This record gives sequence, C-alpha cells and structure tokens, in this order.
Amino acid sequence: MATQPPTSETDTESDIEQRNADVCNVVGSIEEIGSKWKLIVLNDLRGDEKRFNELKRSTGASSYTLSRVLDDLEDEELIENRKEFESPVASYYKMTEKGSALCPVFDVLDEWGDDWL
Repeated sequence: MATQPPTSETDTESDIEQRNADVCNVVGSIEEIGSKWKLIVLNDLRGDEKRFNELKRSTGASSYTLSRVLDDLEDEELIENRKEFESPVASYYKMTEKGSALCPVFDVLDEWGDDWL
C-alpha cells in the first residue's frame, strides 16, 4: 500500500499515522532483518542446521562479522544456538520458528530478483 503525502493543512497527525500504519510493519521488519550479513546468514540457514565454520565458509563472512551477526540473530530469536561440549566442542545454528517464517519472504525476493535484477 503506497502512502501519500498530506493533502492539505487540515490533515492531523493521527490521519498521517493511520495512512502510514502498514509502512511501520515493513520498516520494523527491515530494521530487524535488513542488514546484508543477517540476510545472507538467514538465507544460508534455510533448511539445515550448520556449524560456525560451515557458515563461515558458505557465507564468506569473517569470524568477527559472523559471530556478531549470529549473536544479533539469536537475540532477535530468529536463530538458536546448540552447543555440544564433547570433543570437539561445536556450536550449531538453526532457524527458530520465527526465523523459518521468513522463508516464503526469501522465495518471493528471489523471484523478484530474477524478474527485475
């Protein structure tokens, strides 16, 4: 839904907020998942659980960047971290239900990219 600028000086702040209500969800969603690295990691975790080094290889992210992004995604409850303390110690990452709910969005974005990029 496209928003429109105020049509007159009589538009109240609540009128403007009401017209922009749908946009707020879009903006909030993009703020939560919108960084390049978050999108790359989330897309890479679609379907399978992966270890840190697997994600590092498949995404091309540095250890620092990947660690930071994984922490952010875990804080946002989009992924979960499972640790195994047996030798060798390993961290496994997979999407939560909240993260998996983004998969159809990735599919639509992929189709859009095929058509327009």
